[in-house]
Amino acid sequence: MPTEILMPALSPTMEEGTLAKWLVKEGDTVSSGDLLAEIETDKATMEFEAVDEGVIGKIMVAEGTEGVKVNDVIAVLLMDGESADDIGAPSAPKAEASSNAAPADAPKAEEPAKGYGRDGDAAQGEKGQADKAPARKDGERVFASPLARRIAADKGLDLSGIQGSGPKGRIVKADVENATAQPKAAASAAPTAKADAPAAAKGAAMASGPSTEQVIKMYDGRPYEEVKLDGMRKTIAARLTEAKQSVPHFYLRRDIVLDDLMKFRAQLNKQLEGRGVKLSVNDFIIKACALALQQVPEANAVWAGDRTLKFTKSDVAVAVAIEGGLFTPVLKDAEMKSLSALSTEMKDLATRARDRKLAPHEYQGGSFAISNLGMFGIDNFDAIINPPHSAILAVGAGVKKPIVGKDGELAVGTVMSVTLSVDHRVIDGALGANLLNAIKDNLENPMTMLA
Repeated sequence: MPTEILMPALSPTMEEGTLAKWLVKEGDTVSSGDLLAEIETDKATMEFEAVDEGVIGKIMVAEGTEGVKVNDVIAVLLMDGESADDIGAPSAPKAEASSNAAPADAPKAEEPAKGYGRDGDAAQGEKGQADKAPARKDGERVFASPLARRIAADKGLDLSGIQGSGPKGRIVKADVENATAQPKAAASAAPTAKADAPAAAKGAAMASGPSTEQVIKMYDGRPYEEVKLDGMRKTIAARLTEAKQSVPHFYLRRDIVLDDLMKFRAQLNKQLEGRGVKLSVNDFIIKACALALQQVPEANAVWAGDRTLKFTKSDVAVAVAIEGGLFTPVLKDAEMKSLSALSTEMKDLATRARDRKLAPHEYQGGSFAISNLGMFGIDNFDAIINPPHSAILAVGAGVKKPIVGKDGELAVGTVMSVTLSVDHRVIDGALGANLLNAIKDNLENPMTMLA
């Protein structure tokens, strides 16, 4: 039977995207590796490749369509001997993106190696049969997707006790996720929980503020322009609202005297002129934070639901403002890199971020982030943690202020105000203070960062 090509999950957090452009048309013959379409996620435009050989029998989603859910059918591929007459109605998607699962008696369609996998399995690189080593329920086979099996194994759930919502009772990701919230004994209550979901969603929407209609009504008769939200702005709004509501933030503030750093930076930049390298203050901040995570290793961790993940390397994310939003590209192993290497890498990441050319692995991950608004003249501010990061350093401008010098005399120095926003689930007050003190010491004694 014809193969359904599904909207891929191009990143672990992607829920929907825009089918920006088709690179093939109906009737075209495609081979494995051929480009099929360009798809806009909330962060970037990415190319989607074919995995199977065949003929594009029907395009189900027109280019330019926004809000296409992951696992929605976007096209149908015909194999040898098949024709357009063999194309039936596409699998009806449910509210859960993972509900486009193939029938349990069609294991070939469930192979993630096909590249058009269910539950985002293909995007995750899963291999093998969906129903390999199936569970048994009263002597019968229990069908579940590979991703559902993995989640169930991680959570210690018994698949035979879970009611599948996919075709022919197949267990999909959403079923297992619901079961994690309500363990096996409460599985029978799942239908009630689902029935209550709309009411809960309505209550959550009311709690977040007035509806679109209510806001528009408030400004009836006043001139205004409606600005449509793109995917990035929607994602920023949703994720940071959730972060502020669910992550227990607390804030630590310090003033950092930059005079020694500015002198040291000027010396280094003079020596690096021949190599075309010019270090910024931000390069020193990245290095100082990376080393501080090594000096206070207990703070180099993230919250992972029912545990924390503690890292041995310093992967530092840096916020980059772009038109309509921001990226946070990650500099991996930052503690091991020289200042000039960090500077070169950061410039490259920032340039490609503004062009929306970053790959997902370049802006995902990290345990710590930096947001620097000093170049905009902001003295100080509080940044919102971007989960799963456990902390973010908000950096203000360096300004001339009266300070007490090392000899006790009053002097004028360049002072930079910083605020460390911390996830209290991972980092307690004293630990956060130690981390911020280490950052301050590194910046005020810059030569030590080269040792």
